[in-house]
Amino acid sequence: MTVTFCGHNDVYGDEKIRSWLEAVIRQLISEGVTHFYCGGHGGFDRMVSSVLEQEKKRSPQIQRILVLAYLEKNHYEDDYDYTMYPELEKVPKRFAILKRNEIMVQDNDVLVAYVTHSWGGAAKTLEYAQKKKKRIILYPETQCSEQED
Repeated sequence: MTVTFCGHNDVYGDEKIRSWLEAVIRQLISEGVTHFYCGGHGGFDRMVSSVLEQEKKRSPQIQRILVLAYLEKNHYEDDYDYTMYPELEKVPKRFAILKRNEIMVQDNDVLVAYVTHSWGGAAKTLEYAQKKKKRIILYPETQCSEQED
């Protein structure tokens, strides 16, 4: 089972969202998830990367995968185990992130989303996942309890 993330650049209520994200990721790991895909843009993605780095210490089998929208170097590549680049050369640059997000949704089983308003790339990605009938874990609607170690 594989997971992808989407969320807004601005993350409000950081500690509350981070606690939720930690619980969600731990729950998914307990369900057998080993591959976590992220786009690497914005505040939510940086938070995801940080939580995954923390969880990798406890669960070294997990893989943190950065899915690039552009071939140029991403400043956050070192925060991931490896990178992937879907074939997006023929996609106009202004649509590359949206197309990359759609590919991530298609290729994964679960979408973990921090989407608090109905506009922007994260909202479009969430809407796409809903159309594709993917399992969606949405902040703040989905609650996960902290698991004991």
